[in-house]
Amino acid sequence: MTGQNDEEIPAHFFARPDESPDELFYDEPRFVAHIDQATIDALTDFYRTFIPADARVLDLMSSWISHLPEEVIYGRVEGLGMNATELRANKQLDAFRVQNLNDNPVLPYAPRTFDRALIAVSVQYLIHPVEVMRSIHEVLADDGALCIAMSHRLFPTKAIAAFQQLPAKERIQLVGYYLDRAGFSEVSFEDQSPPEADPLWLVIGRKSPAP
Repeated sequence: MTGQNDEEIPAHFFARPDESPDELFYDEPRFVAHIDQATIDALTDFYRTFIPADARVLDLMSSWISHLPEEVIYGRVEGLGMNATELRANKQLDAFRVQNLNDNPVLPYAPRTFDRALIAVSVQYLIHPVEVMRSIHEVLADDGALCIAMSHRLFPTKAIAAFQQLPAKERIQLVGYYLDRAGFSEVSFEDQSPPEADPLWLVIGRKSPAP
């Protein structure tokens, strides 16, 4: 199944140098960190205030680390990613699923299943991001929220053209537009970049209670 992005976003934004099946690229596990340790620490610190204790958390495009604070006990943490070996090694996950969101942008969860959803330094690989964001909105509880953490590193063969050609400010605006089109009622931005490390840009969307 494939989704359709908003017609106002140019189609060429979603082209990639390597259009072969993503399963081939992600077949081998990569037990590496994709941002500096100081940037990871900054993201973990943000999660301390963004994610309430006992929350039901969905870590999307997940791998072997989720950057969640180890001292906080959550209600449940589920991961969805591309490599089962990486996900199995993630000790912060209570459960995981393998799914290629570029082939199927619809999440395999019931409506209102999660209180918080996370995408860490991976949004640049989505070719149907508006459809994915709409599905995230559906599985979030009323008053739920999504945090998309962005930086400047990427796999150049699999990142969409927009993230390789647009300046940082416009990439951030594009992700905010994804959330707006997906139905998030409150979209905001925070720059949590630590000094002399990889940048950390956070785009946050909140879901209003149902009327």
